[in-house]
Amino acid sequence: MNDKESYSLAIAELEKILSELESNSEFDLELISAKVKRASELLEFCKNQLHQIDSELEKILEELD
Repeated sequence: MNDKESYSLAIAELEKILSELESNSEFDLELISAKVKRASELLEFCKNQLHQIDSELEKILEELD
């Protein structure tokens, strides 16, 4: 699996978690805690991917100058 697919899967999982949290009328604190923890991990992964892409683009633009 490449980074683009991994990023897309992470976003899809984040959207699923958000949807589950929004539609869940029961408040199981352990489940909510686990979902928020997983969402945090996914957000960190996505943030790192975006920073990596930004660095790569900056490098490419510098080479063009």
